[in-house]
Amino acid sequence: MINLDNIICGDSIELMKKLPNEYAHAIISDIPYGISYNEWDILHNNTNSALGGASTAQINGGTLFKRRGKPLNGWSDADKKIPFEYQEWCSSWAFDWLRILKPGASCFIFAGRRFAHRCIVALEDAGFTFKDMLAWEKTTAPHRAQRISEIYKRRGDNTRAEDWEGWRVANLRPLFEPILWFQKPYKTGGTLADNVIEHNVGAWNESIANTNIFSVCYDKEDHGLHETQKPLKLMERLVSLVTQEGAIIIDPFAGSGTTCLAAKNLNRHYIGIEIDENYAEIAKKRLSNGIHQLSLSINME
Repeated sequence: MINLDNIICGDSIELMKKLPNEYAHAIISDIPYGISYNEWDILHNNTNSALGGASTAQINGGTLFKRRGKPLNGWSDADKKIPFEYQEWCSSWAFDWLRILKPGASCFIFAGRRFAHRCIVALEDAGFTFKDMLAWEKTTAPHRAQRISEIYKRRGDNTRAEDWEGWRVANLRPLFEPILWFQKPYKTGGTLADNVIEHNVGAWNESIANTNIFSVCYDKEDHGLHETQKPLKLMERLVSLVTQEGAIIIDPFAGSGTTCLAAKNLNRHYIGIEIDENYAEIAKKRLSNGIHQLSLSINME
C-alpha cells in the first residue's frame, strides 16, 4: 500500500508503475543529472577507471571539488555515449509519469544544464508538451574554472603564463539552474478552460510568478541534508504556481524531502519516493511533525 502524505523507500521507476492513471495534479522532482556527481548520479555503463577519480590536488584538499569530472571532449568513445544513455534512462520512466498525471497537469524537472536537452527529448517522445524552461537564479555558486596561466606557471613556462593571464578553462560560474516545465496534453474535444473545471489543473497562478526567472536564495535550513538540496521556498513556489490546496504532488526522486515538505506547508498532499534508505529516513523525520496518515491508499498488488 502507498499512503498519501508519505515517504516510500524504493525504486521509483518500478513503484510509479503501480500508481493509477490520471492520479496526480503535479510531479515536481530534482532528478539525477547524469553527470557522475556521485555514485547515485552515474546512469551509464561507462567503466572508465578515471571517471569519478581524483587528481593529486583533489586528494590533498587543494581544490573545491573532490571528484574528477569528464572533459567536454571525453576520454574515450564510451564517454561519448553517456548523453545517449542518460536519455534512455529518462525514457525508462517518462511514460509512467505522463500516465499518472491528470490531463493538463504540470511536471517540473531539475535536469542540469549539460543534459537537459536529453531529458526534454525523452519526455517529448513520451507525449509531454515542453511548455517552458525556467531559470532558477542563484546568488552564489562554486566555480571550478581553472586559470590557465597557473598551469603554465607550474610548468615553468612564464612567457605563456603572462600571455594567457586572465584566461580560464572549464565553465563560467553557474549562477542559474534550468527547471524544465512540461505539461500533459489535455483531452481533445474541449478547451483548456474546460480541462481546468474537470481536473483542477492546467492554469498557473500569476500571483506566484509572471516571468520565467526565479530568484530564490538559500536559507540556512536549506543545507546539510543532501548534496543537491534545493531551497524550500523555491519548491513552494513551484507547488503553488500550478496547483491548489488539496492537490496531490509526487516527487519520484525525493532526496531529503524538500518537495514533499513544500507540499505539506501549502496544504497539498504528497507522495515521495527515495531509493536511498538514509535520505528516505531524513525525509521522513522532516515530515513527521503533525503528519496525519489519510485513509486513502493505493493497492500495490
